[in-house]
Amino acid sequence: MENGYHGEIPENANEQCPGTESELAGKSDACEGCPNQEACATAPKGPDPDLVKIAERMATVKHKILVLSGKGGVGKSTFSAQLSFALAAMDFQVGLLDIDICGPSIPKMLGLEGQDIHQSNLGWSPVYVESNLGVMSIGFMLPHPDEAVIWRGPRKNGIIKQFLKDVYWGELDYLVVDAPPGTSDEHISIVQFLQATGIDGAIIVTTPQQVSLIDVRKEVSFCKKVGIPVLGVVENMSGLRQSIADFKFTKVTQNGDENDATEWAMNYIQANAPELLSLVACTEVFDSSGGGALKMCMDMQVPFLGKVPLDPQLCKAAEEGRSCFADQKCGASAVALRRIIAKLLPTQQSQKPQ
Repeated sequence: MENGYHGEIPENANEQCPGTESELAGKSDACEGCPNQEACATAPKGPDPDLVKIAERMATVKHKILVLSGKGGVGKSTFSAQLSFALAAMDFQVGLLDIDICGPSIPKMLGLEGQDIHQSNLGWSPVYVESNLGVMSIGFMLPHPDEAVIWRGPRKNGIIKQFLKDVYWGELDYLVVDAPPGTSDEHISIVQFLQATGIDGAIIVTTPQQVSLIDVRKEVSFCKKVGIPVLGVVENMSGLRQSIADFKFTKVTQNGDENDATEWAMNYIQANAPELLSLVACTEVFDSSGGGALKMCMDMQVPFLGKVPLDPQLCKAAEEGRSCFADQKCGASAVALRRIIAKLLPTQQSQKPQ
């Protein structure tokens, strides 16, 4: 990594800490006054032996993809879940690793709430949606779904390392890693732990408005600094798409009260313009006057993968823990997601494996 650190950085370390595994640990000028100075100076140096175990586990994984976002709430986990569903539907062997330690939403989005992790002589077993789609998340380890995970950085890093070295995935075509928003401990750890095994790259999910894109630029910068290729940026919630037949209508009075007018409106449309019921209404929800993700990608010279509309049916599929590709309900979003996934897959793998 370009930051020059070697090994993990203790939480109470000085700002310019060289890393616990550096030959300068405990000896450099930056170590003066650090409470860990003596321990670092006398500790054995050398590569982390757990990295060897991680490399052995990852030797059976062909492709590793990180899914990142600059902000929370942009649909990153929804994208990770649907990407995994889509790859599994193409008969690839897929693993989905949730490293959002404080906000693990993947179990719900895969329909796996209440499931437990099982141990075998090969290690921890993922929880399987289908025989070719396994999932691992701290959400499976919580005693109650409402339990808060209040962990500092080192403990988060420890569980991520444990997921990588102790989970037995078997032979995988794709390991999709759903990371928390931002560029913090979890991101540094997953890159450090996986970099030697080869990371294909990162997909970055954003929404169209500048308040989200500002942080996505930082995410792109992070990837460049740590040497992770940016596979592309997805603009999620890119305009609302909804069938008029699914609309709710209200009448707002002068004092702000709302009265449901759905039945009246639907009867009126049915009687006077029934053809409208087969149309899909489109409107912008977020301000994209700044050019959206496409312009940002051009400015930062990274690939733009495409736009996914804000589709209430996709939101419902995520809430119910099912694939948006399983039926025709997610018409607008499923088509957009398929186009994006087709761009991601190498040409030689665009067909189902034989």
